[in-house]
Amino acid sequence: MPVRNGGAWLGDAVCSILQQTHSQLELIIVDDHSEDDALQKLDKSDSRLTILDSAGEGVSAAFNTGMRAAKGEFIARMDADDLALPGRIHDQLEYLEQNPDVDICGGKVDIFSERGLEGGNLRYQDWLNSCLSPEQISRELFIESPIPNPTAFFRRKALLKLDGYGDPAWPEDYDLFLRADAQGMKMGKPDQVLLRWREHGKRLTRTDKRYSLEQFQAAKIHYLSRYRLEPGIQPLIWGAGPTGSLTFDLLRHEGRGVSGFLEVHPRRIGGEKRGRPVWPIDHLEKDQASFVLAAVGAAGAREEIRTYLNGLGRIEGEDYLFVA
Repeated sequence: MPVRNGGAWLGDAVCSILQQTHSQLELIIVDDHSEDDALQKLDKSDSRLTILDSAGEGVSAAFNTGMRAAKGEFIARMDADDLALPGRIHDQLEYLEQNPDVDICGGKVDIFSERGLEGGNLRYQDWLNSCLSPEQISRELFIESPIPNPTAFFRRKALLKLDGYGDPAWPEDYDLFLRADAQGMKMGKPDQVLLRWREHGKRLTRTDKRYSLEQFQAAKIHYLSRYRLEPGIQPLIWGAGPTGSLTFDLLRHEGRGVSGFLEVHPRRIGGEKRGRPVWPIDHLEKDQASFVLAAVGAAGAREEIRTYLNGLGRIEGEDYLFVA
């Protein structure tokens, strides 16, 4: 558990781990140069609790300090502002034992906030909790990270092979899961809610520029270009709006060409975007070979696009992928 200024939520997060039904564990809290007194207020009477100072600075260095100190065959991630449900460790351990080909286990989440949740967060939660099997996670990995970071539960050997979390220009957790995918590792989740994931304005995802939509997209295209797209493929981008344009620019930055754009908006069809033609979607009925990157994130659009492409006999993951 990396901690920097854990505040009022730290105690409950710690208790939620120490009160797990699977009690054979060690909880290593790594202090990332905290300036508050939350760590001093913890009840340290449980012998399973260890507090270390981070060997570096930042959340990745803090986690990796704990990783190197951990003794177990399995290493779980926990954040200082969330609540693990009592069966979390038991259920994830059981899942990995029953699925020996899976390297990283995530968990379904219940997102909560003192202000309540808006529609976007509820849709995000529904999507996260629908990505369970390794096949689903692999297929939808380039939409967003299907593994909520505070639910990550690793086989030690897999985590060490990945050398823990890095310090990239984009989110460190998404980078880790993209690197795992690039190395052929499998990721999955048991079908139980395992964590109450707190939404609040001070989360790194709300305050650090590495978590901007632009940096998320840069991470996707970086790994997609190197490990998922065959050499020489010049994909079609479905969507000539802002996300499609950014995807085009990032592909070019990675040395990838783009054959054109697909659109449903009548005012865009027939023109050009970034010097490439903008075709109607029925262009795909005569273009059977092009790989499609769907860069439309509007509510409901993903299912409509998936239905259309599947109706043409296209296979998700082989003939097309979503990147929004």
